[in-house]
Amino acid sequence: MSVNKVILVGNLGKDPELRYTPSGTAVATFSLATSERYKDRNGEQQEKTEWHNIVAWRNLAEICGKYLHKGKQVYIEGKIQTRSYEDRDGNRRYMTEVVADQMQMLGRIGDEGGGYGQRGGDAQQGRPSRQETPAAAPSEERQEPSFNPDDDIPF
Repeated sequence: MSVNKVILVGNLGKDPELRYTPSGTAVATFSLATSERYKDRNGEQQEKTEWHNIVAWRNLAEICGKYLHKGKQVYIEGKIQTRSYEDRDGNRRYMTEVVADQMQMLGRIGDEGGGYGQRGGDAQQGRPSRQETPAAAPSEERQEPSFNPDDDIPF
């Protein structure tokens, strides 16, 4: 048995780039920074930041393109994938990225974060900020029961 599962909580390094394949499939790419704090040998606080390339497809890509922006804190769940391509000089290059299958905006209402979550193609119940209430989902998406953005969420 093998498992390829990644969970990240971090901040977007840039606005997502939303594109469409020739067949019309949406794909969003963006970078996500995760930081780790630790004390060095001298007892001084240090911080190390890792950058992750994130790719989202289809409905999740469109949600990311519409609601995410640089600096926003998000929860991403997905799998690691490595692909290769040829650069302009004909050299073979490799890229490791996280293919997201779940995304949840984090933060409180009014913060940089939001609260509208997306899992695969199904909208999750969440708490969007007032300025980020999502538009009606396409007919292929299944909406969860309605919610009140002013209700407290117990976490």
